[in-house]
Amino acid sequence: MNRTDRLMAMLLELQKRRRVRAEDLAELFETSVRTVYRDMQALSEAGVPVVAVPGLGYSLMEGYFLPPLSFRAEEAATLLLGSDAVLRLLGEVYREAGQAARAKLEAVLPAEVREEVEAVRGRLRFRWLPQTEGKLDQLNLAVREERAVRFRYTGRARLQEGRSGPGELREVEPYGLVHSQGSWYLIGHCLLRGELRQFRLERMEELQMTGRTFARPADFDLQQYTPSGDRPVQVVVRLSGEAAARYKESPSFFYVTHVLEEPDTGTLLLTLQVRYELEILPWLLGWGAGAVVLEPPSLGRRVAEEARRMFSLYESPANFLT
Repeated sequence: MNRTDRLMAMLLELQKRRRVRAEDLAELFETSVRTVYRDMQALSEAGVPVVAVPGLGYSLMEGYFLPPLSFRAEEAATLLLGSDAVLRLLGEVYREAGQAARAKLEAVLPAEVREEVEAVRGRLRFRWLPQTEGKLDQLNLAVREERAVRFRYTGRARLQEGRSGPGELREVEPYGLVHSQGSWYLIGHCLLRGELRQFRLERMEELQMTGRTFARPADFDLQQYTPSGDRPVQVVVRLSGEAAARYKESPSFFYVTHVLEEPDTGTLLLTLQVRYELEILPWLLGWGAGAVVLEPPSLGRRVAEEARRMFSLYESPANFLT
């Protein structure tokens, strides 16, 4: 990396972080601390308001932003295509700001770059079904303002057991939102359970914000979050043939702790963690004969029993006439 590139990279690092030590910059850019001192002096002489605090490090004066940047076509396409996907995912709360940011970027691009970007965008499409958009807007606001929410929730167990009636009333302190495999999940502290839980937005009803505020724990990191050990049942499944190929295209929603592939046959051996056996039963049946439950034996018997009941429904032609 030449000095010009390093100065720009250091400036970006300073803008990204509140304060950074010379030693950390030296390690990041694989140079000496003395070189970092000289680079900071060069930035200051170029008019960048670098603030040095002895013993703490460097920072930029509050309110300073980088001057306009130039983008290659590939860089601009990456940002604009990313904004297309994000605007469809984040709901109305961020849509107006996102559209304004995208318009500003498009406005400063040279005509030839805009044409190339439009050509790339014309070959890609992000499809999003906004069935949870209203809930997403409410929850985005609740997360941002640290306000508790209340809703009725129909969990997977209730769905599988066919229990009717309204879902269970929950009050949750929302910590963040996670998008996984086409669905949004709320991560927060559930007052009913007294612990951190996740809730799928499609299963929420009667969502409303309460007047109660809370403080999100300082040590909570959404990027590092993993579900707590509330999945005590270990399931081992063998997928073969078409089932194994389809699994590679669309991995399991359930928490897979280990995947072993046999190179010669392509057979997959999956180890999953679930809350209870019935939770994974529909997923297993969806693979047909391509999935075999190896553990636990009780789940294998449940699959066999359900398969027999399904067979009995289709065994008699009379069933097709009713």
